[in-house]
Amino acid sequence: MVYIMEFKVDGACRGNGQPGSTAVAAACLFTRNGFHKTKVKHLPPNNPVPTNQRAEIMAIIMALKWALARYSELSAEPYMDVRIKSDSKYAITSLTTYIHKWIDNGWYNASGRPVANTDLFRLAFALENKISYIGKVTYTWIPREENLDADIECKEALDRT
Repeated sequence: MVYIMEFKVDGACRGNGQPGSTAVAAACLFTRNGFHKTKVKHLPPNNPVPTNQRAEIMAIIMALKWALARYSELSAEPYMDVRIKSDSKYAITSLTTYIHKWIDNGWYNASGRPVANTDLFRLAFALENKISYIGKVTYTWIPREENLDADIECKEALDRT
């Protein structure tokens, strides 16, 4: 039996990377009938200062954690097919193309500089590895127009702060 979990995720930041900036991440889990459930998280206001990129990666982490939590609640032990869709080319390309190179290079990029957001990429990679024991994770880039649910959740959360 295969248990499919499809997420659309997004992150947003006002005052991107500046002191006092505010960032949120949203993960929307879609059901077979097209409805979705959403989790939204506000990023800490400092250390490091929030950025849009950090919010985008945090949204992916939220989806991965949600998938693992949901799996632990199931009565059976199905094969997990976790599908994460994001409009962040940075996050998707990092997790599908660059992360293995960064790991091999000791978390330095091709220019010899430390990889930005290493803490979040390490966490996402560790969660993905946990899922690999019970299934697989697929990351897909989608255009922003196809990610409106998660985008709206982020905007509304930012407006409430």
